[in-house]
Amino acid sequence: MRVENCFFCGRPAWPSKGITFMRNDGKSFRFCRSKCHKNFKMKRNPRKLKWTKAYRKNAGKEMVVDSTLQFAARRNVPVRYDRELFAKTLKAMERISEIRSRRERIFYKKRMAGKRAREVAAARKLVAENEHLLPRLRGSEKRRLAELAAERGVEVEELEREELATLRASKKTKAFGGEVRRLRVRTDGGVEEITESAAGHMHEDVDDDDDDDDDDEEMDTD
Repeated sequence: MRVENCFFCGRPAWPSKGITFMRNDGKSFRFCRSKCHKNFKMKRNPRKLKWTKAYRKNAGKEMVVDSTLQFAARRNVPVRYDRELFAKTLKAMERISEIRSRRERIFYKKRMAGKRAREVAAARKLVAENEHLLPRLRGSEKRRLAELAAERGVEVEELEREELATLRASKKTKAFGGEVRRLRVRTDGGVEEITESAAGHMHEDVDDDDDDDDDDEEMDTD
């Protein structure tokens, strides 16, 4: 069973799957799905589409020069059936796939080496360019933190980061009017009002329905 590659994207086109297009001159084009067939009919260049193998090879994201890739070349040479040759070929195919997968992992690691350092450098550059947008501490706060750091024996930058973090957290938790009112339905069917302040304290107010029920119970006992 021969598995051909898609003419447009390079993915494997399995037997009985995909689309085969026969041109007037007799040349056949195999496509793995209708997406590739439509892009081929629209005369799009596969090297300019990021989801194709041609683009990835052009951009250096996949191996191009390797000895294991030569075994996938198509050979239209008829060979007489030999049982030993067939068994050796199957073993060689498994071994070649293992070697190729290992080399692809090594290639990926080399390609992605230094990516984290580049991302950190880009983030620092962005912060340096837009430093005026960051929250700043007052001079008195800086002097207070410097004295506190001298007493504790800690760096001033750490205290400044902690202070800025607390300021951001207080801005996020701050509510309009200092409190938030919500209604909560209890399991017994009653409704209670919950008041949450900016500090996180909760106060509960029970509706009049519960008060009426309590009055009825008192009258029954009398």
